[in-house]
Amino acid sequence: MAAAALVVPSYIPFPLDRSGPHSSKLTFFFLTKPLPRFHYHRPITFSCGLNLTPHLPAPEPPTSAVSQTLVRLAASTAVFVGLGLCCWASSAQCRPLPLGKPQVVLEEEHTAQAKDDGDEAKKSEDNKLEAAFAAWKSKTYALTVPLRLAALRGSVPPSWVKDFMQSQGKRSKVHMKSHASLEGIFSDLSMAFGKGNVGPSSVVAADLVSVGDSWLSYAISKAVIEPIQGVEDQDWFKGLSDQWKVYLRRNSEGRIDTDGKVWASPYRWGCMVIAYKKSKFRKHKLAPVEDWADLWGPELAGKISMVDSPREVIGAVLKYMGASYNTKHIHSQVDGGRDAVRQNLALLVKQVRLFDSVHYLKAFGVGDVWVAVGWSSDVLPVAKRMSDVAVIVPKSGASIWADLWAIPAASRLETNRIGGRVRGPSPLIHQWMEFCLQTARTLPFKQEVIPGASPSVLDSAQPEDLKELKGKPKLDTNLVAGVPPPEILERCEFLEPLTESTLSEYQRLIASVHKPRDGLITSTRDYMSSLIQNFRMKLQSKPT
Repeated sequence: MAAAALVVPSYIPFPLDRSGPHSSKLTFFFLTKPLPRFHYHRPITFSCGLNLTPHLPAPEPPTSAVSQTLVRLAASTAVFVGLGLCCWASSAQCRPLPLGKPQVVLEEEHTAQAKDDGDEAKKSEDNKLEAAFAAWKSKTYALTVPLRLAALRGSVPPSWVKDFMQSQGKRSKVHMKSHASLEGIFSDLSMAFGKGNVGPSSVVAADLVSVGDSWLSYAISKAVIEPIQGVEDQDWFKGLSDQWKVYLRRNSEGRIDTDGKVWASPYRWGCMVIAYKKSKFRKHKLAPVEDWADLWGPELAGKISMVDSPREVIGAVLKYMGASYNTKHIHSQVDGGRDAVRQNLALLVKQVRLFDSVHYLKAFGVGDVWVAVGWSSDVLPVAKRMSDVAVIVPKSGASIWADLWAIPAASRLETNRIGGRVRGPSPLIHQWMEFCLQTARTLPFKQEVIPGASPSVLDSAQPEDLKELKGKPKLDTNLVAGVPPPEILERCEFLEPLTESTLSEYQRLIASVHKPRDGLITSTRDYMSSLIQNFRMKLQSKPT
């Protein structure tokens, strides 16, 4: 026989007994089979209802106390489970609040507000910084940059310092101290390194000093000046002609070297000139002076005064003989050799009454001599104060002199008496050098306020640059705005440093003409004696 199949009902009724006078039984139905599973594509809503239907089953036999307790416990559990399911179904039926989007908007509002607050704070901070910087700039001592200059008296136009300070603004402070001679400036520099006696007003404490071209090699070899750093990148150096660049490059011994360093910057130049009194020449029917050869004329014996510079004196002899100022080997490069040079030098010494770099123009001014040979920076101011005087640059050319700016080597000193100068020169030195070389700086030379010419016109002078200014008293000269005619200028030369052998030869030549009444020293002594005698005669001629 086949076993009888066990039939499981789909639900089991579970009666709940409620004791009381008006109690009734509640029956819960528990599913015994799972509900069928189904798929869906749309949101499903659930509804939950709890049917509490009174049920009056048939009377049952009495049960024990333990059984009733278990039944009650199971009923309580079923109630709680049912209530939980109903609450879950009810909550699933309600649509959730759209909290996501408003939250994003709220965050964006807070971010924008924070950004605005940050911008306002930044603007406020910037305004405070700008106000503080403006207050700092208003103080006169805040950005003051000093520049100290030790210059040769009369070599720098007075307007330059004022114009430079205006171009740099109120923050620059320029102090320029004038000195009587280039020799004095060099002497003060040498003493600072020799004796070490320096102070805030010493020449070595200046940022820039005037150095003559003839003193440049000595200043370099004695290490009293230092090379200019970073010069290749400076506009003022790029604008110089090749002639200047070659002349300014020196080695540590002061000799010209194409691979050397740049030790100075030019700001003025001129040349040797010959001044003569036209009235005396007309009276004695003498031809005007045009070249060096005229100084050897017998009519001018004892009527010439000249600077006491062996380099210039022997240089004049070499130019007279058709050679160069910078001849290195006199015995082989000059016609007639050393003997011919010695002979012409002796003749010139007889012609010259006074060799003196200080008093040669005084003798010319009082009329004791008719001709004066010297540097244009000395001769031109004196000639303008005199009448009937002519000043010329010799046709065969002359020597070129130059005033330069150089940096004292203060960093070599171990002292605290010159402040921060030992750490280096002022940062304004390149601005000052460039300022001195600007085209606008040529005006004082054209106006003849200062004798000389701007370095920018040494080999690039145009006719319009050399026009005479109207309204100025014209001096009889072949110089135009301090510059010789182009055909003469191309024959002029810088004085290059001499080798040791050439210097020795110069010394022998000078010694050979130091004879009674012929030497340079004797000529100076005789001239001073004649001045004293003339002064005594004038005193004796006065009525008592």
